[in-house]
Amino acid sequence: MAKETVKKHNEFEELVENPDVLADRLSQSEDFVKKNKSKLLGVFALIAAIVVGGFLYYNYRSTQNQEAQQAMFQAVYYFEADSLNKALNGDGQYEGLLQIADEYSGTDAGNLAHFYAGVALLKQGQFAEAAEHLREFESDDYLLQARAYSLTGDALLEQGQNAEAAEMYVKAANYNENQFFSPQYLMKAGIAYEAANNFSSATEMYDRIINDFAASAEVAEAKKYKARAELLAGGNQ
Repeated sequence: MAKETVKKHNEFEELVENPDVLADRLSQSEDFVKKNKSKLLGVFALIAAIVVGGFLYYNYRSTQNQEAQQAMFQAVYYFEADSLNKALNGDGQYEGLLQIADEYSGTDAGNLAHFYAGVALLKQGQFAEAAEHLREFESDDYLLQARAYSLTGDALLEQGQNAEAAEMYVKAANYNENQFFSPQYLMKAGIAYEAANNFSSATEMYDRIINDFAASAEVAEAKKYKARAELLAGGNQ
C-alpha cells in the first residue's frame, strides 16, 4: 500500500514539474473525448433527463397533494357532520373520500382519505369495503396506525372472520405498545379469540393485560374474562 502511494505521488510530481508529460496526458484525454464523444453526450443527456424528470415528478406530486388536501377539507367536514354519503361520494361540486383515495393515490392526503373512507364505510355497515380501505392506510403516527389496525379488526369481526380479527387486534396492541391503548386492543383480541373458540389464545391475551399492564383499567375485566376462557377451554377438552 505504501509503495502504491509513493508511486502515485511520484507520478503527480512528474505531471506538475514536466510540461511535456502533462501535455501528453492532456492529449490522451482529448483523444479519449473525441473518440467517445457520442457516448459521453448520451451519458450526460441521460443524467440531465433523470435530474429534470425527478424535479418535474416532485413538483407534480406536490401539486397533487395540495389539490387532494383542498378536496379533503370538504369531505372531512361532511364526515364530521355525519353526512357519510356526501363524505364518501362528494356533493357534485367537491370530490368524496373514495375518489380522493383513488385519484390521489400515493399522496399524504390520498392516504388519509383511505382511513376516513374506511371509518365511514364501517359506520355504514359496508364491512368488506371498510377493511379494504383501512388496509391501504399507512402512517408513522403510532396512535393512528394502531387505530387503523383495530378498526380493520372490527370490520373483520363483523364479517365473522373472528381469528383474523383477533390477529389485527394483536397487531394494534403490539404497534408501539403503550399502557393506555394496548390493553384495550388486547381485550378485543381476547374476545375475538373466544368467538373463534380459541380459548387458550384468549387466555394469553387476558394474561398479558394482567401481567404487563397491571395499572390499566382493563385488569379487573381481564381477570373475569380469563376465568371464563379457562372454564370454556376445560369444557372443550
